[in-house]
Amino acid sequence: MIFNKAFFFILLILGATMHSQTLGSKVDKETLALGEIGTYTVYISGLQGKVVKSAPKNELLPFHFEEISDSIAVSAEQYERIIQFTVFEEGTYTVPALEFNIDGSVQKTVPYEIKVVNTAQKGDVINDIRNNKEVRLDALDYWAMYKWYIIGILVFLALLIMIIVLRRYAAARKNSPQVRTNRAMRELDDLRKKKFIENGDYRSYYVELIDITRNFISRQYSIPADVLLTDDLIEVMKRTNSISPENEAVVEDVFLRGDLVKFAKTFPDREVMEKDFNDIREFVKRSTRDLETEQLRSGV
Repeated sequence: MIFNKAFFFILLILGATMHSQTLGSKVDKETLALGEIGTYTVYISGLQGKVVKSAPKNELLPFHFEEISDSIAVSAEQYERIIQFTVFEEGTYTVPALEFNIDGSVQKTVPYEIKVVNTAQKGDVINDIRNNKEVRLDALDYWAMYKWYIIGILVFLALLIMIIVLRRYAAARKNSPQVRTNRAMRELDDLRKKKFIENGDYRSYYVELIDITRNFISRQYSIPADVLLTDDLIEVMKRTNSISPENEAVVEDVFLRGDLVKFAKTFPDREVMEKDFNDIREFVKRSTRDLETEQLRSGV
């Protein structure tokens, strides 16, 4: 009776053993050189068709380990997972106990410590751990890499062109016939405020009036009136036809009288001085019509 009970207990243990799964793991090297490839293997036997669940491919080992390949082989009775890995920094790294779910039953592997050493010596030739991969890039790839540089350059060029155009426009406006006319009118107004006419200072009055007119003719008509003698200026005006006959007559009359005043050969009264001032003022106003006529004649 005792013998029968012992025999039955032994059969029960054997049956339980035959129906259990065996989980094992191993590493081929526990010391690796920098960049050297190691192999980590997990195997389960006695599955009897049960499903094994674990971390996804290439995600089983911790982030220190660069997984090169991760292959899984499964049959009705056996599960095998082989991972090739490498490490690119010196130190000691741990492969922890990893969980495998076998049809609802969780089992764990044993942990391992992997030591990574630098075996390079001074003067050694350093070769790449892996061969370089040739990657072909298309236009979209280049655009994705350099688009912000291109956009930045285009924005810079647009701003540069805008600044140049605005500066030229401002310079053109600043040097326009109307701007030159307004400037001369302000100078004439300033001359009037000095009250040379009222005080009978005819010499100072004609000196400044002729200087204002000479400078205005130089700017408005591009005639070097500021350096020409009166007779030469009158000859140039008549020869170039840049100034209308009406305006030529005003300039000639005032300039000749001004020369006589400067050399004390004539003494104009207030009425003459007022008339000369108003005539020059009207000449300045009419000058834009001379330029328009010149443009029509030259076709510019």
